[in-house]
Amino acid sequence: MVAGMAPMVVPSHGFGVSGKPGANDRIRLAGIGVGRRGSTLLERFAGFEEVDIVAVADVDRKQAEQMANTHNAKAYHDYRRILDRDDIDAIVTATPDHWRALVCIHACQAGKDVYAEKPLTLTIAEGRQIVEAARKYDIVFQTGSQQRSMPANHHGCELIRNGRLGKVRKVIAHNYPSPWLNGLPGKPIPKRLDWEAWCGPAEVIPYDPNLERPRANPGWISFRAFSGGEMTGWGSHGFDQIQWALGMDTSGPVEIWTDDATFAPPLYTEPKGRSDGEKATSSPKVYMRYSNGVEMELADAPPGGGIFIGEHGRITIGRNSLESDPPELIEEPLKNKQVHLYKSDNHYKNWLDCIKSRETPIAEAETGHRSATICHLANNARRVGRRLQWDPQKEIFVGENDAPYLLDYPRRRGYQLPEAI
Repeated sequence: MVAGMAPMVVPSHGFGVSGKPGANDRIRLAGIGVGRRGSTLLERFAGFEEVDIVAVADVDRKQAEQMANTHNAKAYHDYRRILDRDDIDAIVTATPDHWRALVCIHACQAGKDVYAEKPLTLTIAEGRQIVEAARKYDIVFQTGSQQRSMPANHHGCELIRNGRLGKVRKVIAHNYPSPWLNGLPGKPIPKRLDWEAWCGPAEVIPYDPNLERPRANPGWISFRAFSGGEMTGWGSHGFDQIQWALGMDTSGPVEIWTDDATFAPPLYTEPKGRSDGEKATSSPKVYMRYSNGVEMELADAPPGGGIFIGEHGRITIGRNSLESDPPELIEEPLKNKQVHLYKSDNHYKNWLDCIKSRETPIAEAETGHRSATICHLANNARRVGRRLQWDPQKEIFVGENDAPYLLDYPRRRGYQLPEAI
């Protein structure tokens, strides 16, 4: 779940920066949004000797209290109270997508280092603000794109970057479904939950218990107001690997289009499984083109990676899995590597080590933003049903009168992004 109080007006200046831990110091950590994924992350970080979990925040008071008891920490309803504390070095956040940008930006302004779950954002505009905030306040920011720290993924991307395929001609990504529309009629709100704060920047809608979980009947990840669907849920993993392998961590495609099918997201008016919605929103098929001529097609590929087709064959990268045709493409060791990709043996430890050294972690804010942007571009292409030209340096749609609609969405009063970072 998320954490916060509404309405929330947060100044664009910092809350007061705490001292940074040194090489031999302990790291005082807090969790913001400690539901399914957030609680798992806290357990992972609690397993490191140098970490003390000192606070948690969630709009589900019962959930916050349970996690606080587990870690002998202090529970909060409003995450800003965590950011006010000078004795907290860093935060871990795993809120639903519609809340993540505000939490990340406010944490950066407060001088807290950040570990944020993927997808990093709900919109493209949010990502650029997160990057600017992390840079301005010198934040060690790690996106939860764990596959960058998996050996098979690192090896596969490094092979491709060093020309093992020759010239890459095409990439096949998984055909991720986009989100659809919510019309659930509503049920009584449990007393433990501040539902208005859960909705946060989004319009307040009728409560349904399925919306508290990402993947239920159908869950918040399926609805446009809260998420980009599995296009961002799994797509942020898969596109992250494609970006890494193609050397596009600070860039992206320049053209996005779909086939002739019409995008017809359904309206769910009663709780039911996700299969109908995912089938409807997996069409039309999406295509992208990078400035170097590489084309990407969303079709049949591992959901956590992609199939790279080049002059010498193909390499398939999945979630800590690697295959090739012919097999020797990945069996022969690299000689005289010209490109050495960042090596991390443990995604969580990498962040903790960088907090102490003040070095850049393997999946920093720009990386998380750019990977999420690919997901948003694909969703936008389906929604508008026409070819889009994208400038990845300026991060604008070229020749689009409705570009603001494609870059961001209107937020409720009191939950807007800061006017100044």
